[in-house]
Amino acid sequence: MPIEKLSPALDAIIDADPPIEEHGSGYGGAEGPAEGPLWWTDSSQSNGGYLLFSDIHNNRRMRYTPGSGVTVEAEPVNRHNGLTRDQQGRLIAAEHDGRRVSRLEHDGSTTVLANQFQGRQLNRPNDVVVKSDGSIYFTDPWTFRRPREQWEQTISGVYRISPDLGTLTLLVGDFVVPNGLAFSPDESVLYINDSRKGIIRAFDVQDDGSLSLASDRLFADMRGDREGVPDGMKVDVEGNVYCGGAGGLHILNAGGERLGIVVHGQSATTNLCFGGADWKTLYFTSRNTVGSVPVKIAGIPVPVK
Repeated sequence: MPIEKLSPALDAIIDADPPIEEHGSGYGGAEGPAEGPLWWTDSSQSNGGYLLFSDIHNNRRMRYTPGSGVTVEAEPVNRHNGLTRDQQGRLIAAEHDGRRVSRLEHDGSTTVLANQFQGRQLNRPNDVVVKSDGSIYFTDPWTFRRPREQWEQTISGVYRISPDLGTLTLLVGDFVVPNGLAFSPDESVLYINDSRKGIIRAFDVQDDGSLSLASDRLFADMRGDREGVPDGMKVDVEGNVYCGGAGGLHILNAGGERLGIVVHGQSATTNLCFGGADWKTLYFTSRNTVGSVPVKIAGIPVPVK
């Protein structure tokens, strides 16, 4: 059974037996799926849309085109992890090897958006999201594969890059391993998960783009008897939260209630995004595959102007 239903409310979001498609396999840490241009510039040309995703350990960025399959778009790429788009449709990447957040310009050149905080090299940016005002939020965990004292930064942080790219601000510094992050539909709340603790936290977003630390609250506890940790996240237009994690793709409502799990048969879901002309195709990556499943509620479109 591809759907493990935990609440009757799940019926409004996804069918009980939806078609789950695998589009490619054999990757070394598939991650960071991001929508291609035609899905958000011209829905009448949806057949020209495509999906990008990271193949981390093979140091490649891949492209999936419906009807044509998966091809290598670029390599090497500093082992990209999370990917997203800015308001001009440019690709924003969290780079493991580069230890930075970068932007791929339309002419093919790369702009470094953030690589240091207070004069010290970032750890290893993991995931990234763009707010509608152009500001960029990203997570920067340190990895347990190296002793903490070997990192220049003393914290695993969540940061904000101002819309003019002139200011990098540390928003929260008490996560163990901050990972996926996503805004509520009105951008009044930022959800951030902590993979090490197995939880999702929620913060109110203030007018200046900072987070209200006083509003810090537990949104959901994702711990259980399954293997894996909460990873990439996205939100649909009605505020439901979709989180990669153990056993499949977890769906929660805006109150943090767990509604169900898409059990796609692969290892833990690493990340996800919405795509297609109607934004009702949910693409997901596992450790070595990329796939999709149809849903009934559209995801939040990329904020392109």
